[in-house]
Amino acid sequence: YEYSDYNSSDEQSPTFDSYMIPEEDLELGQSRLLEVDNRVVVPAKTHPRPIITSADALHSRAVPSLGIKCDAVPGRLNQTSILPLREGVYYGQCSEIRGTNHAFMPIAVEAVSLKDYVSWVLANAELSGGSIPTES
Repeated sequence: YEYSDYNSSDEQSPTFDSYMIPEEDLELGQSRLLEVDNRVVVPAKTHPRPIITSADALHSRAVPSLGIKCDAVPGRLNQTSILPLREGVYYGQCSEIRGTNHAFMPIAVEAVSLKDYVSWVLANAELSGGSIPTES
């Protein structure tokens, strides 16, 4: 299976890997070929701006229910803007099949409340060895 690395050059941002869950490991109610072990979490009712790139080959990331499709090009940073109006999970995939396993590159974006998003950022910063400064 292909692998995605969601990270940032900002040392205060959480980093993690996201892999498709194999069919034999799916739980009841999970979507085949779409579910991942680590979802991208964003705050609902805000305008996050994902920055997209690739380390190895051309990819095209698409999440139709959020109205986005953005190419990932090695050595180039592309950006897009999203507006998840509701909390929930939005699924997408690599939409241009250009190589082995490109058909198996799902994207799962989970839109949560701002409070839950802050909790997620703090928890993931600790797991990845980073730290998020907090006001005293």
